[in-house]
Amino acid sequence: MKRTANAHWSGDLKTGKGDISTASGVLDKTQYSFSTRFEEGKGTNPEELLAAAHAGCFTMALSGQLGGAGLTAESLQTECTITLEKLSDGWAITESYLDLKAKVPGASEEAFATAVKNAETGCPVSKLYKTKITVNYKLEN
Repeated sequence: MKRTANAHWSGDLKTGKGDISTASGVLDKTQYSFSTRFEEGKGTNPEELLAAAHAGCFTMALSGQLGGAGLTAESLQTECTITLEKLSDGWAITESYLDLKAKVPGASEEAFATAVKNAETGCPVSKLYKTKITVNYKLEN
């Protein structure tokens, strides 16, 4: 399976502009620029897209882990925050922080914690990241 996206850029780094599109059409010439990445401009940026990818992948992986334990989630809500920092050798993503609120009827704390850890390490996007991954969760039964 392969998925594709493309990016276009015109101009210099600070005043130039670009757009990103995906083959599915979900993103269609979605604007990005220096201001959307390093300031608060309107549009997207690579870190926001990485956060969406990690939140989605982790949440799906958790659903699979719960299913393997005979549990079905009523609700899994994950927010991912990607931290981009300027280090001595340049810019780097230093953390992916996942904040999960879950409602899983019948799940014990132990079974849920195991499923969360397995999802964190097993999700393909987690495997892609070479940075600190932190998961905080709240389980409601």
